[in-house]
Amino acid sequence: MEEYIGLDVSMKETAVSIRRKGKRIWRGKCASDPKIIAELIRRRAPAVKRVVFETGPLSVWFYHALCAEGVPAICIDARHAKAALDMAPNKTDANDADGLAHLAEVGFFREVRVKSFDSMLTRTLVAARTRLVRITVELSNQIRGVMKTFGLVVPAGKGSMFERNVRSLLVDHEQLAAIILPLLDAWRSVRIRAADLGRQLIRDARESQACCLLMSVPGVGAITATSFVTAVEEPDNFRKSRNVGAWIGLTTRRHQSGEVDYDGHISRRGDNHLRGLLYEAASVILARSKKQSALRTWGLQLRERLGFKRAAVAVARKLAVIMHAMLKTGEFFDPNAGAAA
Repeated sequence: MEEYIGLDVSMKETAVSIRRKGKRIWRGKCASDPKIIAELIRRRAPAVKRVVFETGPLSVWFYHALCAEGVPAICIDARHAKAALDMAPNKTDANDADGLAHLAEVGFFREVRVKSFDSMLTRTLVAARTRLVRITVELSNQIRGVMKTFGLVVPAGKGSMFERNVRSLLVDHEQLAAIILPLLDAWRSVRIRAADLGRQLIRDARESQACCLLMSVPGVGAITATSFVTAVEEPDNFRKSRNVGAWIGLTTRRHQSGEVDYDGHISRRGDNHLRGLLYEAASVILARSKKQSALRTWGLQLRERLGFKRAAVAVARKLAVIMHAMLKTGEFFDPNAGAAA
């Protein structure tokens, strides 16, 4: 007799539902600890075939920890599970666990590839550096806005020049300086930490053969290359390179019903940060890069017909396809690649 288990995971407690031969045989709750859950599964369902839970903040930890305990864990897309779980008249953790167990039994789910801890560690480095950079921008904008209220316009400038300009304007404004200088000190401290993480990121990228490969593409730097490598992980995870564009959310949605059939905006599914980085790289290729390539020529032709934004999205999609193909073949960027639409 095979059992199927659904886990509705939360921060403190996890609802567990066990099914066998189309019927629920047990359900309950336990602490959100993979070891405790694995022990419960071994005791209640020794012949378990699938243990299903949704994507969430704890999904990476749960997946690897349960697999290490010998549990056949499967992480499924929460968006796909939502449609089935919404059929329950009442939204409770126990009902969600029942629904997930039912999905596990009938096999009606889409499994999500869970990233390794090494990839997540690198992605955390990129996210931390990005967040610190945004904080420095927010602080500098706050300083400029407050000083502008008192008629002190900070001249254009970044880094140490910005700090010198602010301090020089505050020389004769002691009361305002008592407010602004703590913000300026916080801005400088966060900027130093962001620079430290940036240097670590560049150092790691230069030591990675895959990142060095991708950085041969015009407009692709250490951050974009690292984010792409950690998102894709193994090139064989995608059967075709063109599937990467859809996975990142850079392909258009389609709506068809009877005589109605039209393409909409891009789906914007997947990794928002990586999609934004690819769009920035595409913008560099179209607007700032001086290196000629078939990809740039094709993008400029699109810009003439469709406008800059649509052309940049198309180039970003094609760039994702090319970068995946480079990882698969191990070859550096070919300026003549990507000429076809």
